Amino acid sequence: MGIESHLSWFAKLNRRANSDLDSNWREINYCAIDLETTGLDFKTDEIISIGAVQIQSARIITEANYYREVRPKQDPTSNSIRIHGIRAVDLADAAPIESVMPEIADLLRGRVVIAHAAWIENAFLKERLRNLDIDYSKRMIDTAGLARACEFVEDDIDQEPSLELLARALKLPVYSPHHALGDALTTAIIFLALATEIERRKLEKGGSMLNLRELLEMSEKSARTRW
Repeated sequence: MGIESHLSWFAKLNRRANSDLDSNWREINYCAIDLETTGLDFKTDEIISIGAVQIQSARIITEANYYREVRPKQDPTSNSIRIHGIRAVDLADAAPIESVMPEIADLLRGRVVIAHAAWIENAFLKERLRNLDIDYSKRMIDTAGLARACEFVEDDIDQEPSLELLARALKLPVYSPHHALGDALTTAIIFLALATEIERRKLEKGGSMLNLRELLEMSEKSARTRW
């Protein structure tokens, strides 16, 4: 392929990306993801489980639910076990992170990523996905940020709202707290509820249907950490 062909191909990709941004949010494919880790320092702590939930046409595709445990290089600490309930013996036969990342790349490729307190997921995933041609950071929605924008939680930039408490405030079910797939499912449901509410408020004020660009901008403006 010549230089002109490459430029034409990239131009088509850019037009497609911009078109997606202006599309109604219900037309976009998403992946809600949650990581359970041994701590919050992405340089020294490790991922021990991953849950992911796919959303298409504003519906959760339950048959596509994904859950994998990951064998860390160091055994989980007692504090990690207390929070997640995952012991070293539980992870003995799990795959290492290097084997799991290609699966995660396939799940996220071409989708808008959703996470709660998304700076955590971004910190742990970004470096590990860098060599797999995945850069999702400009298309990532933080449900904590959306909740702040909707004033369902206090606009406290130093503290993230609890996923469980936010779900209960929205009168939504909570699925297996501190379990990666359970939290990913709760995150997905919270996202659908928040996006629907944001669009409802916009329409009541005489605005148009909600698009992806607006959701991304609201999330970024109110997120605790920019990525």
